[in-house]
Amino acid sequence: MGHHQLDKLDEQILQLIAANARIPFLEVARACNVSGAAIHQRIQKLTNLGILKGSEFILDPEKIGYETCAYVGLYLKDPSQFDTVTEALKLIPEVVECHFTTGQYDMFIKIYAKNNHHLLNIIHDKLQPLGLARSETIISFREAIKRQMPICDLVDED
Repeated sequence: MGHHQLDKLDEQILQLIAANARIPFLEVARACNVSGAAIHQRIQKLTNLGILKGSEFILDPEKIGYETCAYVGLYLKDPSQFDTVTEALKLIPEVVECHFTTGQYDMFIKIYAKNNHHLLNIIHDKLQPLGLARSETIISFREAIKRQMPICDLVDED
């Protein structure tokens, strides 16, 4: 896994595209004072290294009818079933994140539901049959901070 050696140009490119994934490469090139071809090559390198994982449009769940955001800690009856449960969770479209964690939960997931009644149905009808001993649900009232990882001081100065 580890991290990869990045230089100042890589860091500058990452700062620009993290701030605006739709920024034209030519604009990035101008800001970095290099050619467009150099930017294309660097973006390709960063993608091949797995540092960049594509770009995406972000949907606002509330604006498309999903008003409830919840985090659910899952306790599995049989913790050896991680892989089976993970595959089953992938089939539940309302589950948007799944993490293996330390601490009290075996797994921790993030769910978007249309309302609390829909959330109850997801937990009862879709999660419980997966072999859970129990679950704990935390409803988020509002997302206060959401941001990219900071792109600063990534370059090792020797």
